[in-house]
Amino acid sequence: MIAVGRDLPSGTVTFLFTDVEGSTARLDEVGADRYAEELAEHRRILREAFRPRGGVEVDTQGDSLFVAFPTAPAALEAAAEALTRLGGGPLRVRMGLHTGTAQLANGDYIGMDVHPAARIAACGHGGQLLLSASTAALVGTKGLRDLGEHRLKDLSAPERIFQFGAGDFPPLRSLYQTNLPIPATPFLGRKQELAEVSALLAQEDVRLLTLTGPGGTGKTRLAAQAAADGAESYPDGVWWVSLAALRDPQLVLETAGQVLGSTNGLVTHIGQKRLLLLLDNFEQVVEAAPGLSHLLAGCPNLRLLVTSRELLRVPGEHAYPVAPLDPEDGAGLFLARARATRPDFVADDSVSELCARLDYLPLALELAAARVRILSPTQLLERFAQRIDLLRAGRGVDPRQQTLRATIEWSYELLDPAEQQLFARLAVFAGGCTLEAAEEVAGGGLDTLQSLVDKSLVRSREGGRFWMLETIREYALERLEEAGELPEARRRHSDWCLRLALEPPRRSRARNRPPGAHGWTWNTTTSERRSRSPRRRSVSTSSSSLLHRSGASGRCAAT
Repeated sequence: MIAVGRDLPSGTVTFLFTDVEGSTARLDEVGADRYAEELAEHRRILREAFRPRGGVEVDTQGDSLFVAFPTAPAALEAAAEALTRLGGGPLRVRMGLHTGTAQLANGDYIGMDVHPAARIAACGHGGQLLLSASTAALVGTKGLRDLGEHRLKDLSAPERIFQFGAGDFPPLRSLYQTNLPIPATPFLGRKQELAEVSALLAQEDVRLLTLTGPGGTGKTRLAAQAAADGAESYPDGVWWVSLAALRDPQLVLETAGQVLGSTNGLVTHIGQKRLLLLLDNFEQVVEAAPGLSHLLAGCPNLRLLVTSRELLRVPGEHAYPVAPLDPEDGAGLFLARARATRPDFVADDSVSELCARLDYLPLALELAAARVRILSPTQLLERFAQRIDLLRAGRGVDPRQQTLRATIEWSYELLDPAEQQLFARLAVFAGGCTLEAAEEVAGGGLDTLQSLVDKSLVRSREGGRFWMLETIREYALERLEEAGELPEARRRHSDWCLRLALEPPRRSRARNRPPGAHGWTWNTTTSERRSRSPRRRSVSTSSSSLLHRSGASGRCAAT
């Protein structure tokens, strides 16, 4: 979604994106003051070429301009004039043109046709003007050179690209050796995470990077986008290997070999090639992980990017935990998907609460957005008790991601019996717990708890607290009740809290409480807000009353 100004063209619009090639090097060369002067003159020339032909400036970021034109011929004429006037200047500009349907919603451009111009420009070179096939069809092919089909770094389907003019330039910076999947929706948000993963992949000592996180956090999308963005570093290609259908660890390297077309063994086939393998959904074949060490040892220029709900635990592994979205990106994802489903969708105050109660989990947000055809965000909140079944995907989706239940269930079924038991028992803690509480109340051993953390079903905070996303905790509570252990778990939790109530308050735990909070009671309020039904309360009514009378209910909730 792009923030825009006034008098925007609508309907069929041609978007123009400009970008200065080598801007960082130029800044280092001439210094900030000189570069600022050059950039100001550069922008003046661009705007003088664009405005008389109906160009409306949509956005300015750094040294880039994003402009919308009412017609494709006007956009091409303006871009060509700008290139001519900038010729020989200190800044080398590359431009991309794309024509599509402009959807306006609440003063914003939205939709799939907003971003391709920027992606097209990004694969060009300084002094080069590139057009999409849709723009070329409207201006005619005279003066255009057909550069063939290219996959852009947004991982969209191959796009035929044309060059204006007869200049000779190096090959486009597009994805030319890859089988990365074409996503059904654009990549949104995650700017910081994408930059961090890309930076890790660029480090010489990081040859095996594992993106971990619970199901539905968007590990695959983040990994695929990072792989695409770094494709220039891998002249022998970026290759995606889906492991979702495998159950036999012995087939992992064989499957990778089939993707690469190996006929003489994977190590021999890769040899000295410089390539990136993206191994997706490794958690159910994690026993194959030691084979990756052997593969890396025999292929010195190979990089492995892995997505998994649990760590591989092999030498040389670097882990990157993929958390749910931050609130701004979460709301942005929900709104984008909701408007794709219902273009006239208007956000209200309930959207923020809905996103928060979905833990800002990308899969949950997308499933919820699909429901706005018939349910408002407020109505979704009213039905929130059934969220893990209410939120359901449409056709053509991986069965493990059809519902929140299916996604969580897939992870649960990969646990051994001891892990399943502890996972369910930890649901009795509405606001999380300490290691001591987990051991005393849930009977959890340190190794088992660590395994649940490594498998992304339990999360840990600084200070030694362990907690679950509420969507995951709801499923765990069902398993606890199904096993017939819920009354006993509540009793143990109540006993633990009562014993704690008899101990002197440990003030060190409360030193970071909010201003005006007394003792431990502020944590009680948070926990009680999360426990909205009698079935989900973690302490029995009688014990809870006793705790309140003892003045220790806050300490119990903080345990």
